[in-house]
Amino acid sequence: MNSLTLNRHTEILEILEIPQLMDTCVRNAYYEEALELAAFVKRLEKKHSNIPVIQGIVNEVCQSAQLMLNQLIQQLRTNIQLPACLRVIGYLRRMDVFTEAELRIKFLQARDAWLKSILSSLADEDPYFHITKTIETYRVHLFDIITQYRAIFSDEDPLLPSADQTINEGAIFHGWVVQKVLEFLHILETNLHKGVGGRLDSLLGQCMYFGLSFSRVGVDFRGQLAPMFQRVAMDTFAKAVQDSVDKFQEEMNLYTLISAPAVLSSSVPMTLPSNQPGTLQPPMALLDFAPLACFLNDILVAFNDLRLCCPIALAQDVALCLEAALLKVTKIILAFHRAEETAFSGRERELFVHFCVAFAEDLVPYLNRCLQVLFPPAQIAQILGIPPTQVHKYGSLGCLDVASILEALAFILPKKEIVLATDPGLNVDFKDVPPPGQLIESTSVQTSNEKVQEGERMQMELTADVQSTPQEPTEGSG
Repeated sequence: MNSLTLNRHTEILEILEIPQLMDTCVRNAYYEEALELAAFVKRLEKKHSNIPVIQGIVNEVCQSAQLMLNQLIQQLRTNIQLPACLRVIGYLRRMDVFTEAELRIKFLQARDAWLKSILSSLADEDPYFHITKTIETYRVHLFDIITQYRAIFSDEDPLLPSADQTINEGAIFHGWVVQKVLEFLHILETNLHKGVGGRLDSLLGQCMYFGLSFSRVGVDFRGQLAPMFQRVAMDTFAKAVQDSVDKFQEEMNLYTLISAPAVLSSSVPMTLPSNQPGTLQPPMALLDFAPLACFLNDILVAFNDLRLCCPIALAQDVALCLEAALLKVTKIILAFHRAEETAFSGRERELFVHFCVAFAEDLVPYLNRCLQVLFPPAQIAQILGIPPTQVHKYGSLGCLDVASILEALAFILPKKEIVLATDPGLNVDFKDVPPPGQLIESTSVQTSNEKVQEGERMQMELTADVQSTPQEPTEGSG
């Protein structure tokens, strides 16, 4: 027995050194050799599983194989390129530790952990900077992960599916991609609500380009962006309008009518700047009333911010928001009137009437025109598929209900003979048609029927005058 052992000393020593050799190969990343050793030990175990020494060797090799498995999965958690990914997945398949579905899940989990580590390292103090860096990270690295996955795994249905295949392997990748898109949209919405200033249009362009680039891999999510940016734009505008109303309230609390407005007290005619084509000049008469002028400026700032990212779908919401703000302004003006009415002098009462007239005839109509510039009636009509003259029948679509805004001030404003422009034969261009509910003076326009009736009446009067006028005799008469 001893002589046999001595003769086989070299072979026995090689077998006993297999665990040490396996550990050396794993720690030095010689995975090809390590896999060959592991396969040899498996065959050895099948032949001599009852020998304690062989069982000890198998246990030690299994520990080294577990270390190799952890190292391979850890490589997937780094910035690994496609060739290295192919080698790692090849080693994992040869180890025969995971099923095909489990291997896909392990790959996605490891790559997802690496992507999250990059996202967590981004600075989030500035929402705009955080969103732009997040978009760049997703666009570059998520696209790489999708490319690697599709190069390694095939989602095509097999020609002969196995009988025990109960897992839809293609759904694994689809579910993971949907989860990543939802996570990005959540990060985007969170940062948008923190406020990005006047750079909403820039972010929208970047996000749309991001979604377009992912359409090449079948992950076009641009349809999810429009409602989100629409909500943020509306919330930002509503907050700016509310701040304008609050500021107007504070200024009215300190406002006094002692000093006469410059336009009323000055005999020098005021020169108004000429309107450039395509521009909308604010009413200069509002300069005489500081609260109204400041309120208009704040609303115009909100309009300019909204104009950068102004979906046509916000036409009704913006109009209703502005209308509610103007109703609040009307209540503030009435509260000022109730508080100061008993102390008004004749001059102050006159100034207050001019204040209300400036609000009713300058500020409100001007804001109504601004709304129609932001949301052109022709564009709204084209989307709805109706003639532009029928837009007013659909409610507050890009216009204000002027009558309801000014209704509470009717007892203060000077009385005018007014009629509602409801005659279907109104012969004016659409740009001259007032918004629904706005009152126009009866002498401002005439219907075609009225013009015909007036012409017939003038002709009859002229004929009667000719018949009643005595004729002088001519020179040839007897």
